[in-house]
Amino acid sequence: MTTTFSSLDDIRVAVGTDLGSSRWFELTQDRINSFADTTEDRQWIHVDPERAAGGPFGTTVAHGFLTLSLVAAIIGDVIQTHWATAGINYGLNKVRFPAPAPVGSRVRGHIRLLEVTDISGGVQMISQVTIEREGSDRPVCVAESVTRILA
Repeated sequence: MTTTFSSLDDIRVAVGTDLGSSRWFELTQDRINSFADTTEDRQWIHVDPERAAGGPFGTTVAHGFLTLSLVAAIIGDVIQTHWATAGINYGLNKVRFPAPAPVGSRVRGHIRLLEVTDISGGVQMISQVTIEREGSDRPVCVAESVTRILA
């Protein structure tokens, strides 16, 4: 589901609402390996399927930071502001990784708008992004994302 905002005022009045969910992202071993190569985090639990089979999860798992890196794509899927001059990923307030994301998992994000503050030229939004794993009751990532929308 996508939420389309027509103006800064539309964003301001949406505080406290669920804005929607993104598409599903598959966490393949190729994606995990590419992330490991990019970040130089090649811990065996992520990239060595044979060793990980004997590890705590019985298989390789995605990096927590890989799931976190999907926040930008999730926001892009859920929030549309075609009139804005810029949307800026300004930072994060809180991040937690409550559960693992085993290889082959599908994940998607849900966004709840927590706070909107006026800034010069636009607004700053604080959103809770909860990334769920298909078939699991526990999220793999929960983050407070800070985004600036400039008009």
